Amino acid sequence: MTRQATNTTEGDVLGEDFYSDDKATLGDRISAAREGAGMTPEALARKLGVRTSTLNGWEHDEREPRANHLRMLAGLMGVSLVWLLSGQGQGPSGEAATAQASAGGASRDAILTEFRALQQSLREATRRLARLEKLLADGLGDAGGCNG
Repeated sequence: MTRQATNTTEGDVLGEDFYSDDKATLGDRISAAREGAGMTPEALARKLGVRTSTLNGWEHDEREPRANHLRMLAGLMGVSLVWLLSGQGQGPSGEAATAQASAGGASRDAILTEFRALQQSLREATRRLARLEKLLADGLGDAGGCNG
């Protein structure tokens, strides 16, 4: 049973827009942000490099996106990562986000979000490289140095 089918009564009572910040799930927020950015599920899935069925699973709370996809979602849709996870902070801006998505532009916040995510990825990669370099140096030192 999909979320849409289970919320039909609620949607009928409250009108077509039955989204509520205090009751929204991660899937609800992903869907609201995607719609606010004026994207179809197919277009967003393509930009994320995932199947449309995977995105639908996220939007229907059947699956949860990994951390890297959460960062990409926030950046692509112009919402804060905190809002995506908790509903607190900067969410979709409706018409402004739709106009911006139609024009093909990226908001300053979306660019900053992606920039920060890339910085974090680089820091993590640098730490991993340093650890591997140390392991190699320690291993070569123990082996008596093959290249010297």
